[in-house]
Amino acid sequence: MTGPSGILLVDKPGGITSHDVVARARKTLETRRIGHAGTLDPMATGLLVLGAGPATRLLTYLVGLDKTYAATIRLGVATDTDDADGVETSRADAAALAAASPDRIRDGVEALTGTISQVPSTVSAIKVAGRRAYDLARAGEDVALAARTVTVSRFDVVAERRTDESIDLDVVVDCTSGTYVRALARDLGASLGVGGHLTALRRTRIGPFDVRDAASVDGIGPDRLATPADVAALVLGRLDVTADEARDLRHGKRLAGAAARMPVDGATRTAAAIDPAGMLVGIVEKRGADVKSIMNLPEEAAA
Repeated sequence: MTGPSGILLVDKPGGITSHDVVARARKTLETRRIGHAGTLDPMATGLLVLGAGPATRLLTYLVGLDKTYAATIRLGVATDTDDADGVETSRADAAALAAASPDRIRDGVEALTGTISQVPSTVSAIKVAGRRAYDLARAGEDVALAARTVTVSRFDVVAERRTDESIDLDVVVDCTSGTYVRALARDLGASLGVGGHLTALRRTRIGPFDVRDAASVDGIGPDRLATPADVAALVLGRLDVTADEARDLRHGKRLAGAAARMPVDGATRTAAAIDPAGMLVGIVEKRGADVKSIMNLPEEAAA
């Protein structure tokens, strides 16, 4: 009997780590082979994409997908982690807050929209000389992270609330993988001269996957696994192959002339090869006029 194989969407609650969710999935699905397509901070809630069994190999094609977040930015207070879990490092006075007008906030948001250069938050999972940045920071070591180019295609302020001590902005952010919403809060606050950090963060989308379709942590079960074929076709597009072609792909052979049948609207040169039984043969790519498999799944795990 084979173990489970598929992709699982989970709505992570606040206060637990992504690895806690992975541990729950391992116990519930009775398999050690569980992977993820990107974690969330303990404070954050929302969509986690997990892979179980052989389908974990598909996570390679999911980690780079664009994401959507709903967040609350608090202007007027900065922290050492750029979020509410950190220690306060500065607080703006009333005059500085009053000067952060809606027009200035709008200009600051616009400056952080589009393709930008962003220095990740110091307390992040990025590795520096083989060690996680957050481990170095917690050990009291200086952490200097290099700026990276990211794209923020949407940065909308949907609500604003002002007090004498802070300004809270509810925002929605669409961004490329690797973007730190915490860093957007930090940089917006810095540009206004008042400091800023996140008080809430929820991931609502990863590529075509929506948190509304996710299971709760208590709802994790084999019945919530999406099949490798469905997920791969959704993300990469679908190439239907005959039984003979499926056999050839599994044996490492090219499909001569099959490139013309690849999805024309695909964002990449790859696609999911699906056999007549609806099973995922593997991920294929164009090689000139031909098609060749670059990743196969075992037949018993590909349904």
